Amino acid sequence: MMLSLGEVEDEISTVESLQIDFGTISAATDNFSDSRKLGQGGFGAVYMGRLSNGLDIVVKRLSSNSSQGEVEFKNEVMLLARLQHRNLVKLLGFCLEGVERLLIYEFLPNSSLDQMIINPVKRTNLFWDKRHKIIMGVARGLLYLHEDSQLRIIHRDLKASNILLDSDMNPKILDFCMARLGYMAPKYAMHENFSVKSNVYSFENNPFHMGDDSEVWKNWKEGSISNIIDPPITSGSSIEIERCIHIGLLCVQESMARRPTMASVLLMLNSHSVTLQVPSRPAFFMRGGIESNIHSCEN
Repeated sequence: MMLSLGEVEDEISTVESLQIDFGTISAATDNFSDSRKLGQGGFGAVYMGRLSNGLDIVVKRLSSNSSQGEVEFKNEVMLLARLQHRNLVKLLGFCLEGVERLLIYEFLPNSSLDQMIINPVKRTNLFWDKRHKIIMGVARGLLYLHEDSQLRIIHRDLKASNILLDSDMNPKILDFCMARLGYMAPKYAMHENFSVKSNVYSFENNPFHMGDDSEVWKNWKEGSISNIIDPPITSGSSIEIERCIHIGLLCVQESMARRPTMASVLLMLNSHSVTLQVPSRPAFFMRGGIESNIHSCEN
């Protein structure tokens, strides 16, 4: 899509207004102290910070291995700033000084989905209605990236740790365009076969149930759904839970062509009148985890 000169100037102005100096972010994170560190990934380290006005933020300090130039980085920030959806983590600003490339995001108080699931206390309170809300929100966010945004975006690293939760347990997807902005870890760079169907696979590949795909498949075929439902799920419609598991199995079909699009996934989740196909045997990580771990971000 071609932008007019006025639109380009507006976007450049918007990007410049998002730029924050390094000193401000360094102070907000106590000079990137370990006590502020939330995690480390292939694209860099993540810190929690607090600005002088009291606003809590999340700072991603990109790996210094990137050879990306200043103009290219700002162009990618412009791309991020254009992606706005209630199920995407909002970009608040960026910093570009020397080799330092920082992205500043909104802070979400309930941390990431993986931390919610790992924590035994929080997991106990993760009832079915909350899990269903998370499933629906992630599906909407992915559909926006795949079809409804101005650009076609394929998430390179969709997983539970890149799904953050706000105070109302609304999910927001993080790192949906990191492959363009940061250093790409070798394990990602080795494989370039990315598609929206890879994201569909990873949409299911989150621990909403107990056991791996092979166990889910075995119990689903035998009609033993109760064996794969996470014990904290003590309420909720059994029909709805079973339907979500069924849809999940469709998402991990061995053949990409047999997997539904995210638009179809949302339709199946929203309408019980839509007949579900019978899933075939799913992919069982037979390719060294490539399918479940490799995703892309492109326009």
